[in-house]
Amino acid sequence: MYLAGIGATGFHNSGVALIEVSRDRGPRIICNNEEERFSGKKHSTDFPRLSLSALRTTMERIGIGPEHIAAWLGTWDYAALAATVFRTALEEFPASLSLLRARETPILNARNLDPATRGPRHLGHAIGLPAPVPIIGMRHHDNHAWFSFCVSPFAHSEPPVMISVLDGTGDLGAISLYVAEAGAMRLLRCNHSVFDSLGTYYGVISSTQGGWTWLSSEGRYMGAAAYGNCDRQTNAYYGELRNILSLQPEGQIYLNRALANWQCDLFDKPYTPELTRILGASIATKDMWNPDAVLRVEDIHHKEDTQERLDKAAATQMVFEDALIHVIDFLIRQTGSDRLVLTGGTALNAIANMRLLEHFNEAYYERVLEKRTRLHIWVPPVPNDAGVTLGAPYMFAQLAGARIGSPMDHTFYCGLPPTVAEIRSALDGAPDIAWMSLGHISSSEGRDAIADLMAFITARDGVIAIFQGAAETGPRALGHRSIVANPCNPRTREVLNERVKYREAIRPLAPMMTLEAAKRWFDLSDGASDDNYNAYNYMVLTARAKPDARERIPAVIHADGTGRLQIVREHTDPLTYAYLKALGRRIGVEVAVNTSFNVAGPIAQTAAQAIETLRRSKGMDAVMMFAEEGAVFALWHSQAADARNERRFSNWLGEWRAETGAVTLAL
Repeated sequence: MYLAGIGATGFHNSGVALIEVSRDRGPRIICNNEEERFSGKKHSTDFPRLSLSALRTTMERIGIGPEHIAAWLGTWDYAALAATVFRTALEEFPASLSLLRARETPILNARNLDPATRGPRHLGHAIGLPAPVPIIGMRHHDNHAWFSFCVSPFAHSEPPVMISVLDGTGDLGAISLYVAEAGAMRLLRCNHSVFDSLGTYYGVISSTQGGWTWLSSEGRYMGAAAYGNCDRQTNAYYGELRNILSLQPEGQIYLNRALANWQCDLFDKPYTPELTRILGASIATKDMWNPDAVLRVEDIHHKEDTQERLDKAAATQMVFEDALIHVIDFLIRQTGSDRLVLTGGTALNAIANMRLLEHFNEAYYERVLEKRTRLHIWVPPVPNDAGVTLGAPYMFAQLAGARIGSPMDHTFYCGLPPTVAEIRSALDGAPDIAWMSLGHISSSEGRDAIADLMAFITARDGVIAIFQGAAETGPRALGHRSIVANPCNPRTREVLNERVKYREAIRPLAPMMTLEAAKRWFDLSDGASDDNYNAYNYMVLTARAKPDARERIPAVIHADGTGRLQIVREHTDPLTYAYLKALGRRIGVEVAVNTSFNVAGPIAQTAAQAIETLRRSKGMDAVMMFAEEGAVFALWHSQAADARNERRFSNWLGEWRAETGAVTLAL
């Protein structure tokens, strides 16, 4: 049968997912359409009309109609959420009255809230039915937990598996801890608090000190932390800031109301005078800017990265790590388990995930549990709210008696692959973009030739984008919507941040690599080795670089000596894998810089969006588009727009043809 998940309530990351379920084989993902990709509005809170339109196209392709969907599952338990909001307001009454004001924010647009009485009607209209379609509300943290566990390498494990869900908040609380045994999951604890939240703590401090809006601030602040003083003994802010979270027995965490004020006034007055003394004044919401919603790249102006600001970021990160370790320590002692699935929005903190592996090592288990083992971790590629649209139907399927399905090994589930007709239609509407047909990748020979051409360009410090297949679901581009570049050139990060992506200087670049290269250049943790190091497939876990890596691949080594890895597998992405193997022959390392194919907005989903991204990115040399039928197109800035790019690409293609004798790729 078919089950659909829908996030349509006005909360961030709305979208729709479809899975196929059988009792014997379990769930199989068909798609997870994120509304932001189709609308161009990052972290969209809108009803997912465009995602539903794309879903209808997918359903037509596989030969099913709306009547084949057995149930539509919502990503929140709306009744529980309403009760939690009411209780939270009463806890801090009357100061909390400001929390009830309708306003538009990146995390919640109260004006877009779509109560259950209207959501079914909107859904019925969107999928072409004459009547409302019932939506079954599923508990938010349970959705996170079930999906993340079921697609993990630990899902078929006999011993107990821990699942932690930590985010801004769920419909009952902000911290939920579970244990799964023999395919059954039970809740160990929920903290039943919206504001005793690690996600809210990090979101508030990163936005009010970094100056970016919520959901755009957290990742940037994590990147900035590496440039700050990461020594707990000498960081000027850590000693006092650590008191903002009270770490109590049995893994409990409480927000210190003597320092924080966001439980009373989240957006206008989040600091007490004492917290202002420690960190300085908070940046007002009206003075923040959304780096993911910039109409013109000329309008991008970054704040100066002073050492003081960087040290505050480092202190914020260290306080978060302390609290996370505190929670997981309790969970391990309570269950005796050495398998952890980490999910919820905070699980995107790749540095903290690495710290868990380093802290809960063999010595810890020997000392605390007298066991000869160590912690093993897995983080899904969509631990944030883009994943709960999958979580709701996964949970429903399990409760209905389906078997646990196959582990996840790729993320290419957002939308459909571009067709030749779609690409040519987009090109017809872009007279300012030069393009040519480059052949076909339907054969392994054709694929290897194109991969070698891309490696040839990369070896000459060219910057190209890969646009192929269905897009990735989740916040990371992993080879289907990626910008790739030379990892060996120390100036690559500067070029990409300044001329291609227009990003802050503190933003790191991630390496994509083969497994052999990952083992050669990084110290991969044994705690991430399950299913052939699957945990390193999705850029949700960092690893420490080996001593000679900074000299050999400096562009992908961050200031703290780590890299946020993506291991590419041949069976899931043969084109990108062939490209990396070609790089090994061309530059001596099977490694590429990988950053998402976007400029100040969501990752490009459609061919038209890809062309618009090329227009905005003046330093990009070419976009390589791969149609579903196998046809390959190269796009670049026309001569009128940027003669340098046209000459570079044409010259490289001519040189490559002369070297390889590949006459099939004709100008």
